[in-house]
Amino acid sequence: MNQSQIDSLKLLAFDVFGTVVDWRSSVIAEGEQLGRAKGIRVDWAAFADAWRAIYRPYVDKVPNGELPWTKLDDLHRIMLAETLKKFAIDDLSLSNDEREHLNRVWHRLKPWPDSVPGLQRLKSRFVITTLSNGNISLLTNMAKHAGLPWDCILSAEHVRRYKPAPEVYLLAPQLFDLKTEQVMMVAAHEHDLQSAQKHGLRTAYDFLDLAKQLGV
Repeated sequence: MNQSQIDSLKLLAFDVFGTVVDWRSSVIAEGEQLGRAKGIRVDWAAFADAWRAIYRPYVDKVPNGELPWTKLDDLHRIMLAETLKKFAIDDLSLSNDEREHLNRVWHRLKPWPDSVPGLQRLKSRFVITTLSNGNISLLTNMAKHAGLPWDCILSAEHVRRYKPAPEVYLLAPQLFDLKTEQVMMVAAHEHDLQSAQKHGLRTAYDFLDLAKQLGV
């Protein structure tokens, strides 16, 4: 980006899972804690990977018409039930309250070490927001838990579509009365960036790429 393009940039929209927070270590840690308390012996790293591995197939059921609009918390709950069954954790092992608490681990994810100071620095110069498939309550609770200093929370829930639907990527420029090139999508997922570029947004691949492009 040249200086003129940087000067025209007004808003940074962040993917969250994996880009800003460390979902995998967070899920593993809470799973291990639950396992110790309940005497459940499973490979919690494998459990976390299996739970996340069915994320995209379930999200795709919404635009494919296999499911009506379903917010991510509810999809996570369906995915959790499938993953518990895969790891032979039956209904007698966990109460309904314990299952719900585990499902809401996504509300309690820990940030990467550089996320909070990096966001604070960027916030002094740009509007910073989420642009995630996570539902609004999930992203808000996560921000409170992790100390993420968002200026606002933008979610696929606002348009009842999931990425890569264009409505999600166009949400930020439309709500802030900006041209698409005045918004930058920041993500650690190439497919997310490719979709954002397709709809006219500028892009950065994670915090290091962002710092390099903006000189911050």
